[in-house]
Amino acid sequence: MKKLFTLFAMFTTTLSVNAQDGKANTVKKTFSRTTTINKTINAEAATIWPILTNASDFNKWNSTVVSIQGNIAESEKIALVSTLDTSRTFKLKVKEFVPNQKLVWGDAMGERTFTLQQDGEQTLFTMSEKIGGFMFPLFAGKIPSFDASFEQFVADLTKEAESK
Repeated sequence: MKKLFTLFAMFTTTLSVNAQDGKANTVKKTFSRTTTINKTINAEAATIWPILTNASDFNKWNSTVVSIQGNIAESEKIALVSTLDTSRTFKLKVKEFVPNQKLVWGDAMGERTFTLQQDGEQTLFTMSEKIGGFMFPLFAGKIPSFDASFEQFVADLTKEAESK
């Protein structure tokens, strides 16, 4: 049991270190997959929030998004086209909208959560996406990894927020 606890502690420490340098982490389970990334950005949450919620400018700063149509606000619907699959438009609903703190959008298969935790003039940005469901094992192999896309998203967001 002690070995298992030590292994878990090392794994948790590794995730924390990766979180600080903007590296994505994916956890795969039978019926779901969750990708998470953390990054400390040298900007206040009030600077980052309008960047994340301005759909019309999203593809100007974010190289992982082809387009977003709609209004990123509580209970609104948006249509997102990602560079991971430009032939598909994801029809998403904004499920949670707490200015300068939390944004959640998703559909029946998954949710993407953005959180901002300000500490002085820096903000810990976290983005996590969980996809899955009962039928997930049937198509899981057809969904590309999000790791590189998440890392690029965070790099783009950091560059945009720190330039303001």
